[in-house]
Amino acid sequence: METWDAIRARRNVRSYQDRPVPAEDLERILEAGWRSPSASNRQRWDFVLVTDRAVLGELATIWRGAGHIASSAATIVLVLPEPESERYRLMDEYDLGQATMLMLLTATDLGIGGGHSAVGDQEAARRILGVPATHRVAYMIGLGYPDDGPLRPVERLDRRPYDEVVHRGRW
Repeated sequence: METWDAIRARRNVRSYQDRPVPAEDLERILEAGWRSPSASNRQRWDFVLVTDRAVLGELATIWRGAGHIASSAATIVLVLPEPESERYRLMDEYDLGQATMLMLLTATDLGIGGGHSAVGDQEAARRILGVPATHRVAYMIGLGYPDDGPLRPVERLDRRPYDEVVHRGRW
C-alpha cells in the first residue's frame, strides 16, 4: 500500500477475525516503533508483545476502553520508566505517540487493523506483564485482521471540517 493510502485507510479497529498475525508482520510493526523519532534520542520506551489469549483477556480488564484487547491476535504494550521531571514526561509521552502512529500505519500497510487503549490499573498491568514498579504501563495497541472486511481508504470521514482545523499564519 502507498503511504497516502495507508494514512487514509487507517482507522481504529476493535473487532478482529479469529486469525493469527504472522510473526514477521509483528516484527515489522515492532521495528516501526523502534525506528520512530525520539526527543533528544532518549528512546525511553519498551514494547511488550503479547499473543497469549489468556494474557490478552487479562489486559482487557485494566481499562474501561480496552475490551477489544481480549479478541486481538496480538497486543503491543508500551511502557515507560518513571520520568526524572515533568519536562521528560512530556517528551517521552510525545515519543510514545509517534511510535504508536508508526506502528499503526505499518500495520495498516500490512492489512492489519489496530486499536489503541489507555491503561488505568497500573498495579494489575505490572503484575500481568512483570513490569517493574519503576516503570509505567502507558498504552496498548490491539492488532488483528478487521472483522468487518479489509482496510481501504475511508471515503466519509467523521471529522471536524478541514477549514475549521487548519489555520494559516494566525488562529
